[in-house]
Amino acid sequence: MGKSTAAATLRRLGVAVFDADLIVHRLLAPKGAAVPQVSAAFPDVGDETGGIDRRVLGRRVFEDPAALDRLEHILHPMVEAAEKRFLDRARARRERIAVLDIPLLLETGGDRRCDYVLVVSAPAFIQRQRVLRRPGMTAIRLSAILKKQMPDCEKRRHADFVVSTGAGRDQTLRRLQGIIRVLRGESSDSLGRRRRAATGKRRR
Repeated sequence: MGKSTAAATLRRLGVAVFDADLIVHRLLAPKGAAVPQVSAAFPDVGDETGGIDRRVLGRRVFEDPAALDRLEHILHPMVEAAEKRFLDRARARRERIAVLDIPLLLETGGDRRCDYVLVVSAPAFIQRQRVLRRPGMTAIRLSAILKKQMPDCEKRRHADFVVSTGAGRDQTLRRLQGIIRVLRGESSDSLGRRRRAATGKRRR
C-alpha cells in the first residue's frame, strides 16, 4: 500500500516512528535476542551468520497456524517491550506525536492502544504491481497474504485518517503534512477529532 514510504516520510517530517518490522529483523539477526528461542522452537531455520533465515522461517509458519502461534509467543512480548521503550523515550522528549508502524494493527486489535488510526491505501492493481516486484513474491503467495488481512475498504472505515498513495509521492507528502498539522493543533479536520472524543484521555 506504500506504508513503508509513508513511515519514512513521517520521519523526515520530524515525527517519531516505531517500526515493528525493523524490531523483528533485529531480534532475528545474528546475536538477536530472539535467536536462541526461535532456534530451539524451529531447529532448521538458522543461517550461516548465526541469525535466523527469515524466508525459511516464513515458509515454516505461513501455512501452519500452530507454528505461527509458537513464533508469535516468542516475538510479540519482545516487540511490545521495544514499543514501550520507544514510547517512554518519546514522552521523555515531550514529543507531541508518536507513530506505531505495526502490521495487522486492526486485525490484532492493536488500534485499542492508539489515539488515532492512519490507514495507507492504494488501488488494488497498484498494490499488486508493487508487491509482485518484491524478491520471492508470487501471485499465489500474494493471494494467501491478502486472505489474512482485513479488506482495504473495511480498514478505511476504521481509520481516522486515510492516505492514498496511488497518485504519487507529492500528494502523499501533502496529505501527511496536513495530518501532522491537525494532530499538532495547527489545523482542523473532522476525522481527526472523532477518536479523541471516543477515548476521552489522550495516549500515545
